[in-house]
Amino acid sequence: MDAQPLYDLAPLAQLMLLGSLIALGPLAWVGWRNRGAARGRRLQALTVLTLFLTFDLVLFGAFTRLTDSGLGCPDWPGCYGNASPVGARAEIAAAQQAMPTGPVTHGKAWVEMIHRYLATGVGVLIIVLSVSAWVQLRQARGGRGAPPPQSPWWPTLTLAWVCLQGAFGALTVTMKLFPAIVTLHLMGGLVLLALLCVQAVRHTQAAEGVSPTVLAPPLRWAVIGTGVLVAAQVALGGWVSTNYAVLACTAFPTCQGSWWPAMDFAQGFQIWRPLGFLQDGSHISFAGLTAIHYAHRLMAYAVLLVLAGLAWRLRANGALRLQARWLAGLALLQLATGLSNVVLGWPLLAAVLHTGGAAALVVVLAWTVSSSRAVSAPLESFAPSRASRVSA
Repeated sequence: MDAQPLYDLAPLAQLMLLGSLIALGPLAWVGWRNRGAARGRRLQALTVLTLFLTFDLVLFGAFTRLTDSGLGCPDWPGCYGNASPVGARAEIAAAQQAMPTGPVTHGKAWVEMIHRYLATGVGVLIIVLSVSAWVQLRQARGGRGAPPPQSPWWPTLTLAWVCLQGAFGALTVTMKLFPAIVTLHLMGGLVLLALLCVQAVRHTQAAEGVSPTVLAPPLRWAVIGTGVLVAAQVALGGWVSTNYAVLACTAFPTCQGSWWPAMDFAQGFQIWRPLGFLQDGSHISFAGLTAIHYAHRLMAYAVLLVLAGLAWRLRANGALRLQARWLAGLALLQLATGLSNVVLGWPLLAAVLHTGGAAALVVVLAWTVSSSRAVSAPLESFAPSRASRVSA
């Protein structure tokens, strides 16, 4: 396994072809479902579907990480220089025989490669979104249709971001699950969701003739501030997961029988280091892992209170009542799955749902921001507009 080159581009063309074939399914579904519709409507449906599939990809990425399948194939972009684990049967078998419980097994190789296939398919869909947006703008300038509801640079930025995500995916493998890289890969996935959500909302508003909901500036800034707080908490959660610090505390509300257990924040938040080690080559201490876990737990209390307050404020606005319900429900889901991870020993289902809940919070907050606009007058002086609903 050590002799295998970290980068082997031989199967790249096959992987791109496979990703294109995977993308044909959603493209055909959108085309059939919206046959006869205007280009803008088809583009709106494709954007929403791409958002949904990207959310699924984030969940599958969490499943890949949590099943220790991130190194199921020790090279990139293929598996031992092959486009699938089928062609790498001998190499995988040899690695599995040398380390039966190690990172390379037939099952883990398939999980890792399926994740790469799905990521490639999503990348192809985003390429289609970008090209379609520029084509729509060109046709509008020629008087052959309505202009796009947003600048084509939005999907172009999304395409650039998904390429950056691919680079972080490669580094995740080649740098052997370096915690900082894995955490950045997770955060990049959530940024991708937010970018697609903004575009989906704007396409839906244009297709349905819905105007943004007016909000008083303090409330709109509260939504944005909550998004920043949630992003910080997600980064802390990613740091907990990538450092395998979940089980540093196995009780609640105390940790190790104390309200303030022994912790080493200097070790826990030494960012640029290999998994399980410090920069000087020594192992990270249990006190360092405890500091990682407990920082996430303390931040969770603040985030839950802020989400509850924001949901209550948004509930008073009829146009954003649906978003308020989502925020409240997702906050409860995060509380339940977070507690389950601690007291039930980090079960796989709860861990995947916890990541999914975090991703859904990011989407709902991006949905709330992009479907509203600030006004200088008090909120009560405006009649609420129709809620923006994102639907394929």
